[in-house]
Amino acid sequence: MPRTTQQLHPHREPVATRPAATVLLLRDATGDAGGLEVLMTRRSATASFAPGAYVFPGGGIDALDAAPTTHAAADRRPTQSDLHLTQAIAAIRESFEELGILLARHAADGRWADAADIAAIDRHQPFAQQCSARGLRLAADSVFVLAHWTTDRDLPRRFDVPFLVARMPEEGQEPVADEAEQFEPVWVRPADALARHEAGQFFMIFPTVRTLQRLAQFGTTQAVFDALADEQPLWTSCPRAGTLAGKEARYMESDTPYGELALVCPDGQIVHALDWQTAQPVPLLRNVQRLTAPNPGVMTGPGTNSYLVGDPATGFIAIDPGPADPEHLDTLWRAAGGDIRMIVCTHSHADHSPGAAPLQALCVQAGKAPPPILGLPSAPTARAASAFTPDRVLQNNELLTLAGQAAECPVTHTLQVIHTPGHAANHLCLLLVEDALLFSGDHILNGSTTVVDPPDGNMADYLDSLDRLDAVCAQHGVEFILPAHGYVLGQARSAIAKLKAHRLAREAKVMAAMQALPEGTMEDWVRHAYDDVPPRMWPVAQRSLLAHVERIRSLQPGG
Repeated sequence: MPRTTQQLHPHREPVATRPAATVLLLRDATGDAGGLEVLMTRRSATASFAPGAYVFPGGGIDALDAAPTTHAAADRRPTQSDLHLTQAIAAIRESFEELGILLARHAADGRWADAADIAAIDRHQPFAQQCSARGLRLAADSVFVLAHWTTDRDLPRRFDVPFLVARMPEEGQEPVADEAEQFEPVWVRPADALARHEAGQFFMIFPTVRTLQRLAQFGTTQAVFDALADEQPLWTSCPRAGTLAGKEARYMESDTPYGELALVCPDGQIVHALDWQTAQPVPLLRNVQRLTAPNPGVMTGPGTNSYLVGDPATGFIAIDPGPADPEHLDTLWRAAGGDIRMIVCTHSHADHSPGAAPLQALCVQAGKAPPPILGLPSAPTARAASAFTPDRVLQNNELLTLAGQAAECPVTHTLQVIHTPGHAANHLCLLLVEDALLFSGDHILNGSTTVVDPPDGNMADYLDSLDRLDAVCAQHGVEFILPAHGYVLGQARSAIAKLKAHRLAREAKVMAAMQALPEGTMEDWVRHAYDDVPPRMWPVAQRSLLAHVERIRSLQPGG
């Protein structure tokens, strides 16, 4: 983890969470539209949490929900834990209290509770005891965990809440809101609810929207329950928020900005702007700034990220000065106060290294000693546009150190060099040792996978380098990766594992294409192996396909 002394914002402890449970009651729609529907209801305009929002029924977990006598009044699956049973009971109770839906069966014959049972039970009196008195068993065995949400760290009221699912009883029950906490119960298809929300007609909060987006991928209620057979939530999330275009924007762990928000605002404060900046640097920590070059495109995403590591007391190391764009380099130089001690290029591609010499010249023009340009020279396999000769060749595991005094305290920033061939033969990554941050160049990107383009690119080397980076992350406790394109990545080792799994899955598709079309061309194979990629990207994908083909052939006997 980064040093607390390098965090940009004073820590603020998030509010403690309260246990709660929410249930999505599902049914299969009839008529031409078909598909599954979910029961939603509008919260009171005076509610303390999400007033006026359309939600799924639910609420806090009561002590009685976990009581042994209540557990004994419920049916459960053999695989259902005590915690999941308590949550299911709370959801059953809340759906009755708020909407008059009773997920219970008669113990004598297994019949679902009907209108007469519902009329006989007081919503304001102890729930489980009343059900038992009428010979009803709570149908907790029919309630499954869909997802698990923890309320965002920035909010004043926070809940730790599973989103559960259950089938609506087929006969004898209709939702009737309590007209105190909930109003206007409505059956709606997830896609329709999302469309109405986008049109400003159906207000929902972030977890509800994201849950409906996932639910819309299922065609039937049975498909949902089939996906939940292993008793594990399909996803777990505690969202984070930043600002984008001046507005608050929330994200799940699978969203590309999430890792950056976790790095800059670990406590969840909404103080980080996610807009891509080419005119001014973006502080990520006190000792790390990012400036994105004005070269957005298909291959560069929002642009090439240049980084400054250091502070006024130590001077700065510039990582990947980018293209030779005068305005970009001037902004980078000014952000360092003109005190650039070293310039490091992760590799020699045209969007990374050409700015090194002009940036060095800016320092000399200002009367400073020329900062050495460091890196690995381009290999003979590199294309002409990627020719690069550093002032000094870096060695694997070499340490680059900045040192100084800040407020009478010594401070150091140390970059460890890690040779990572694969994307390019001279590619390297950098570990900021004191803060356990990995600068990954083009080896690991956020939002896309890097091109491995032979002969300078090599897929076997690329995969081996991923393993090397994973070992470094394990050794140093690295949680964040700062790529040359895209936002900061969190959960570093998980990101590396997913990237390797993606590469190997792609390689399996390449091998299948080669076996199905042994006389096929690269164009034939790319159509099969990259059928999930837009055809306009196939010429680019074909470069990595060639790298996979070379690795596959090298692994074959006699290859």
